[in-house]
Amino acid sequence: MSFHHFTSKSAQILIGEIMGCDRDLENLKENINDQNKMKNIIDVLGRI
Repeated sequence: MSFHHFTSKSAQILIGEIMGCDRDLENLKENINDQNKMKNIIDVLGRI
């Protein structure tokens, strides 16, 4: 079993990757939100 010692540099890289993933998730949530808003508008227009 091998143990990897985290260096400050590798920790910073990992944090950067996590922050990038977090940003991607936020963007996905916004896109889903926008799609839901559009769907609601289309549903409303369809009832007119």
